[in-house]
Amino acid sequence: MTEQAPEPLTLDLARDLQNTLRAEIAPGLSERELDAVEARFGFTFSADHRVFLAAGLPHGSRSWPDWRNGDPEDLAERLSQPVEGVLFDVEHNGFWHPAWSPRPAGTSNALQIARSELAAVPQLVPVYSHRYLPGTAGECGHPVLSVHQTDIIIYGNDLADYIRNEFTGRASSLPARATVGFWSYVVHGGPGTDVAAPTPYTPYAMSAQEAAEHLRMLALERLIGRQHYPHQLIEAGLTALVLDVETESLPLLAGLSRTEHENADALFEQVLAELALTGGLPSDDTDTPWETARWELVRWWLRLIVNGSLAPGAGGDVITYEGWGALARPQSLRPLVDKVDAYNDWGVIRHGTREQLAGAIVAEAERLLAGPWPPLD
Repeated sequence: MTEQAPEPLTLDLARDLQNTLRAEIAPGLSERELDAVEARFGFTFSADHRVFLAAGLPHGSRSWPDWRNGDPEDLAERLSQPVEGVLFDVEHNGFWHPAWSPRPAGTSNALQIARSELAAVPQLVPVYSHRYLPGTAGECGHPVLSVHQTDIIIYGNDLADYIRNEFTGRASSLPARATVGFWSYVVHGGPGTDVAAPTPYTPYAMSAQEAAEHLRMLALERLIGRQHYPHQLIEAGLTALVLDVETESLPLLAGLSRTEHENADALFEQVLAELALTGGLPSDDTDTPWETARWELVRWWLRLIVNGSLAPGAGGDVITYEGWGALARPQSLRPLVDKVDAYNDWGVIRHGTREQLAGAIVAEAERLLAGPWPPLD
């Protein structure tokens, strides 16, 4: 990850970004109004967030927090959701940050310690729906985070990049820089999944043809800039070897030990070349970056969701970011994105009613796969 911070947001750029939104834009918040919001709710806006809200105040739906006329209880609840989501995972899913003191045996004591530790963590401030910016006074360039308990995903390198990605389907190809220790840990080192991180699937191939397809899909993911853990490349190679795919380098890739993981990338590239998979990859020849490759990958991710190799929520997040967002928000994928958003809704998470919504994601994946491809808008 680069440590070079993005350029600070300006009022002119903020207004240009707001012109891309499908929202009503009220006059921006004055410095006095911004200060009053911070004092009332006990947090600070980051510098970019203040500039964005000073340029104009998006409103007209609950997704945009109305810092001028919104319900104070609703705003307070949205501000509390990131911490409450972490506490939910502490209580129900065993989450515990390694920098905290050893976890006590009793749940109530664990929650007490976790709440105390989280009180010192920079506040996450809602930007839109469940997308948040760290609230650190005077600082700019934080990545925008999509937050669902400790499943936290980077949705933009900074506020401007997020707006372009979420609302126009155009995002930077540069990696986001790490900011704000605790939340960065959850994205990069904890149980959450960064959308730019390797796709969290399990191997699925049952035939030589499927094993070769698996290798091709990994190549396509690399083509659009996605990363892979060495063990994913090795597992793909081992699966192909067991299923009688033949290439000189495949046994070498499949046989790598843990101490030899640094050789996985080079051997994987050799396997692709020996199977003539590299030359058959689609080109980047449209205005949308890697459009053909992305549509092929969306179909593969949908199939992984349907066959149980990729969790519906995680797969839906990847498709939302790499498919729907990067492909300029095609309407054919909107029903799937809506179901993923419903699955990630805080109220659903808090009340433990996500199973049915996960099934809805799978059903929508099946519907898309049964139709023409790419799906018609």
